[in-house]
Amino acid sequence: MASAIKKFFQKKKLDVKFKKAGEGHKLNEERPSTSRQVPRASDSGHRDVSCQRSISEEKQRAAEAALARSQGQARKDPDPSMAAKARMRRELELEKKKEEEAMALAQKYSEPQEVVKDSAPMARLLFTCPDIGPAVLPKHEIEALIKEFLLSQLAEEPEMASALMIQTLNKDKERVKICVETLCKYLDNVMNNPSEEKFRKIRISNKAFSERVAPLEGTDEFLQAAGFEMKMLPFEDHEERFFVMDESLASDTDRLNNVKAVLQAAEPIKPQLDRATKVFYPSNSAANFTIPTEFYTISPHELKKEQQRKQEAVETLGMLRTKAMREREERKELLRYRYTLIRIRFSDGNLLQGTFKATEKLPALREFVRVNLENDWMPFHLFTQIGAKLDDDNKMLAEYGLTPAAVVNFEWDKAVLQEVTAQQGSAQKSSPLKQEILEQIQELGNC
Repeated sequence: MASAIKKFFQKKKLDVKFKKAGEGHKLNEERPSTSRQVPRASDSGHRDVSCQRSISEEKQRAAEAALARSQGQARKDPDPSMAAKARMRRELELEKKKEEEAMALAQKYSEPQEVVKDSAPMARLLFTCPDIGPAVLPKHEIEALIKEFLLSQLAEEPEMASALMIQTLNKDKERVKICVETLCKYLDNVMNNPSEEKFRKIRISNKAFSERVAPLEGTDEFLQAAGFEMKMLPFEDHEERFFVMDESLASDTDRLNNVKAVLQAAEPIKPQLDRATKVFYPSNSAANFTIPTEFYTISPHELKKEQQRKQEAVETLGMLRTKAMREREERKELLRYRYTLIRIRFSDGNLLQGTFKATEKLPALREFVRVNLENDWMPFHLFTQIGAKLDDDNKMLAEYGLTPAAVVNFEWDKAVLQEVTAQQGSAQKSSPLKQEILEQIQELGNC
């Protein structure tokens, strides 16, 4: 059945028409600019880390003095409860400092800043869906295009198209699962009792149907594709709408089994984030970013409110959070951003830029770099601005502090580079990037 779905998309790719999509966007095309100003990150990802972790010398001295006083009190009063209270106070003070630093960081990235003349252009989130065609569009437009595509296939392949509609057009996965299970139960009832009318009828106002099936998109289309028809039938002392299947169709168990298999095998058609690849000449503004609001999981106002609420909770309750609680909050902080804009700086100073999900892991970034290299077989390494090597493939980009934007440095593996240079008798070309990528190079402030 999976192969049938694959063939379905391969066939549709040949003749699908994009009435509303336009021609999409290519690497060498200018994209529409926007006058809206949004927050700009003023430095690379490592600055996020240092901003959160650094404590001024004045704070260190205050912390040491507080620690000395608490230790002195502990020596005078051996009461273990006093020591525990002192330890709690110290941890609460540290927690409060962390909250204040987080608030400052949020303020830094959330409030509009004046855009300087050489600042980088605002990144634009674009998506594509290779299953249905080459269009590259904003997310709401690509989702509308997917829906239009599925609707256009109903006449030709109604079972497949309607099953894909159920999976794709409804975002609540749990509700989709319950809906599919309910529809399969209806089909099983028909196949097991094809001659009994009560199993071939579904009352629209029935509680199970109205709660589990009716609210979801694509369900009416699927039931009709399976062989049900909408009819008005007597019910008690009035008439109601029913989905009814004719006995002749109900007796074809092979067909119904195939319809059920299609429904169970269908998977959602998902837009894919377009990397929006760009390449820039060397620039002193490499670390200047203008970040769209779509990069944030919540609005700047909501972010500020949440930080204030957390700070008040710590102060009011005086609660010493457990390690597990702190880890949960730290993970939540990591996922503050949905996306990140990353620039890779090469030895010649040229910059390769791409857009990523914050939850993507390091191999996604490495693969993006690799496919744009002239010698994509040669091993290389990536480093943060402060020289930390990115080498843990299990870490998300957010865990490396590469959100909401960052510059990382590229370096060939030295041992392999020396061996290649010795064999070729000359050094590698000035830029590691492919020629077709370099042909699209532009000034950072003028694109």
